[in-house]
Amino acid sequence: MAVRSVRWTRFLLYAALVLLAAAYLLPLYMTIATSLKAPADIRLDTAWEFPRELFWESYAVAWERFAPQLRNSFILAVSATILSTVMGSMNGYVLSKWRFRGSEVIFPLILFGMFIPYQSILIPLFQFLRSTGLYGGLPGLVLVHTVYGLPITTLIFRNFYAQVPNELLESASLDGAGFFGIYGRVMLPLSVPGFVVTIIWQFTQIWNEFLWAVTLARPQAQPITVALANLAGGQAVQWNLPMAGSVLAAIPTVLVYIFLGRYFMRGLLAGSLKG
Repeated sequence: MAVRSVRWTRFLLYAALVLLAAAYLLPLYMTIATSLKAPADIRLDTAWEFPRELFWESYAVAWERFAPQLRNSFILAVSATILSTVMGSMNGYVLSKWRFRGSEVIFPLILFGMFIPYQSILIPLFQFLRSTGLYGGLPGLVLVHTVYGLPITTLIFRNFYAQVPNELLESASLDGAGFFGIYGRVMLPLSVPGFVVTIIWQFTQIWNEFLWAVTLARPQAQPITVALANLAGGQAVQWNLPMAGSVLAAIPTVLVYIFLGRYFMRGLLAGSLKG
């Protein structure tokens, strides 16, 4: 009886997990199915049906229409991710291994930036970018995402570097290595899991961000998220195009997780997100 009870419990557990996975993947199915339908075949009564004949022209049109925005998103995400990751690594190195007056205060102040909502600083941020001549272009968005990403990247690297034995730094110091020598020869080679975690986190967050992109950038500098919202907000929408554009927009982040996902888990297990 006990064995049968365990089997039924396991069966019910897996059945519940399958149902939850199906519910989670249902929007993805609808997106792909709609993107592969011809405009004349998109109707409410056949919304759940997968097309018998695949209409690949939607992806060709979507690529041609969204290519500039995809390029903007790529430039924005890559640039801000690299800058915030490198700067966060150096911040974490300083705050974990170099003690100076006020270090106990600076670190909590940096972390406080994680809890500031976007909306609360939108107006002063707009005024700052306009006064510095950075409003409306990609450089301004890169600066905003870099600064706003520093709290989480600093936290990740600070906790990661705190686990590095101080004896390694003392040995490098005795060999004549200075501040940057220790960072480049000792800390960076050990930082691969931390870099993977921050790169995946920052790239995903920046690529999918919408509020700053729609308020702080002019149309020629807006990323793919804004372009998709503008296309889907019209009166007569050909839904195959927004759906195809959504699939194209999702491919970069999916590829990042496919190729770096296992390293992401290793970075988490290595303690890079532990307090």
